[in-house]
Order: sequence, then structure tokens, then C-alpha cells
Amino acid sequence: MFKMGIIGWGGMGHFHEKLVTNKISRMEVKGVYDINPKKYEDLEEFGLIAYETAEEMLQDREIDLVLISTPNNFHKEYAIKALRAGKHVLCEKPVMMDSEELEEVLAVAKETGKIFTVHQNRRWDRDYLIVKDIIQNKKIGTPFFIESRVQGARGIPGDWRCTKVAGGGMMLDWGVHLIDQLLMLIDSPVVELYAQVLKLKYEEVDDNFKLMMKFENGVNALIEIGTHHFTTLPRWYINCDGGSMTIQDWSSGAEVVRELDTEMDWEMGIVYTAAGPTRTMAARPKGTTETYHVDIAEKSSNHMLHEMLVDAMESGDYSKVAVQPDEARRSMKIMEAAFKSSAEGILIKDRI
Repeated sequence: MFKMGIIGWGGMGHFHEKLVTNKISRMEVKGVYDINPKKYEDLEEFGLIAYETAEEMLQDREIDLVLISTPNNFHKEYAIKALRAGKHVLCEKPVMMDSEELEEVLAVAKETGKIFTVHQNRRWDRDYLIVKDIIQNKKIGTPFFIESRVQGARGIPGDWRCTKVAGGGMMLDWGVHLIDQLLMLIDSPVVELYAQVLKLKYEEVDDNFKLMMKFENGVNALIEIGTHHFTTLPRWYINCDGGSMTIQDWSSGAEVVRELDTEMDWEMGIVYTAAGPTRTMAARPKGTTETYHVDIAEKSSNHMLHEMLVDAMESGDYSKVAVQPDEARRSMKIMEAAFKSSAEGILIKDRI
């Protein structure tokens, strides 16, 4: 039985405790540390120890793994301390404030021989798993344009997420998830990148952005995060050379249109549509496509990251960890390039 200590007893700290307690049979949470002692008031009902300092937790020989679920600007400090104390580390996203910090932490992980990984849990989102199955198994051919969006209308919560020093903003909050998903979907380097990053309400951090990426294999992708969208576009809209698919939201499943007949006859004359006279944009003839629905999975598998982490700790084979250092590094590099593209108004050409 592996034992976890949690640094940062907020929303995500509670999330991990619940997930480990309910779903991970080979791990349990022993205790927590938070800079705010008032957060310890509910620990008795969880049966957890309240450590007075982070150092006290790190000196506890029973703790095998430390979860860091603090504001982003504390990730580096606690990660290095935990690794040097001989603990494995699971860090909340974004992994660090920038790639330079990440390199420092990865160097310490290599030096100490301990696992350092990041909680990219949305690799197991039920909507994403539908997209992954359809694209990777080429059920509607090869993708040429993928649109991935998360949109809301409530702005950013009025806490540390509004401040630059703490690593706030939507790029580091939601962007890191959607970027990670696309990098897992498309097995090819990003060679071109252009971003528009906006600060509509907050002077210090971004609350809306669009990011365009072109992969070396020819796939193009658009990521959009918005906090001022009072009507929303589909969560996913994907075009492949053999069909299209749409997923409206996290619980709706997918609507898929698959091409059946690639040798389609064109009408001889003008077709009159609601758009006016046109042949190019007229509806396809009946029988040349089929439409079907893919149901969303009833149960989430978002515990798999923790299961794989336990497997890695148990076996000593760190290749079993779900999120590898190079994957975290790529996401960080993409976000840094996006900020640079927006700030300078330029297309970034690289190979990330």
C-alpha cells in the first residue's frame, strides 16, 4: 500500500483524495499540508493527518508520493523539495510556470531517481476517447482540420487564477489540457503556430485565446478557450477526408457523417438553395453518406493515470507513467510559442 501526501488542500487536493480513496486499491492518502490552517477543519471527517509544515510531511518515511496541488508558482519549489526528500511527485497542471523551471525539476528527478509526472487527466475524458478512437482507427479517414473548444461566460474565478505571479490565465489553466490532447492525437511535430491571446477583463492574465497549429503531417488544428462566450460552439468539430464529426459537449456523444460514395455525380445545371444558385455548396445526393451516433461512455476512466503511476512505483519501471517528461515539455513549449506569437503578432515556425 503506497501512501500519498497532499500539498495544497483546495479543490484539486480534495479531488485527488476522493479519487484515490474510491478507486485506487493500492494507494491511500495519509495527510495534507496547506499554508492556510483553516482548511484543516474538515480533515477529521477524511481521517487525514494535518502536517504543520511541508518539511514535516517530507520527513515522514511512510509517504511514498507527494501530490502538489498548489497555485502554479509553488510547483517548482515543492517538487524539488519532495524529490530531494526521496518522494515520487505527481504535480497538478500546468507542470511549471515555464519550460526553464521544468528543466530544473526534471534534472533533480533524474539525479534522485524518482518519478516526476503531471496530472494531465483529460486524456481520459469521455468525449476525447471518442475522438481518439475515430481518428486513430481512421473510421472517417484522415483528419485535415480539428477544432477543439472550451467556452463559458463567467470569466475567471476571482482568486489566484487572475494573477500573473501565480500563473493564472486560461492558457495555463485550460489550454494546457487541450494542447496535450491534440499532441496525443496527432503523432507529428508542430511546425507552424499562430495565436491570438486576449485580456478582456484582467490586466495581468489571458481570459480568451485562439491557437492555430499546423503539424508536419499536414493536419491543422484550432484550439479556442473563451470565458466571455454567451453562445457556444461545439466542443469538437472534426473534418477528415472521409467524413466529419461533431461533439456538442462533454456528455452528448458524437454525431458522425461518413462518406459512402467518393465518385459523386454533379448536377448538370445550377442548383437553387437557400444560399442562392450554387452547385458547390448544394447538399450531397442521398445515399452518398451515412450518419450515425456514438454514445458517450457511462463511466469515466480518469483514475487510470493514478493506476499507471502505482504500477510504475511498484515495478520501478518509470516508462509505465502515463505522462512522460518529453510530453510535458512539448506542451510547455507550445504555450510559450503561443504567447510569443500573440505578443509579436507573428507566425512561429519551429519543430516542436
